[in-house]
Amino acid sequence: MNSRNKGTQAEDFACVFLRECGFEILERNFFARCGEIDIIALKDNVVHFVEVKSGEGFEPIYNITPSKIKKLTKAIGFYLLTHKITQAYCLDALIIKNGECELIENITLC
Repeated sequence: MNSRNKGTQAEDFACVFLRECGFEILERNFFARCGEIDIIALKDNVVHFVEVKSGEGFEPIYNITPSKIKKLTKAIGFYLLTHKITQAYCLDALIIKNGECELIENITLC
């Protein structure tokens, strides 16, 4: 299976997990010139921009680098502007490893 198919499969799995946790999936794979947002979801009137990372034999969280967060932040800004979103929002990471999901809400750089 190529990396694109693995990514799509991971995002499908992530969407199922998020729905089971009470999220409404608003959009997937939102593309902006500055980056892509894997999943945009809504829960408790908060918009969640979710970056999905998966892998075997390593820690997928390490693939969320400062430069990746910078690109995501720009893409989120573009989404908020073009969709006229004024409500609360956050950037989350959804890590899939060994068939298990872990949602890390409101990730930031230290």
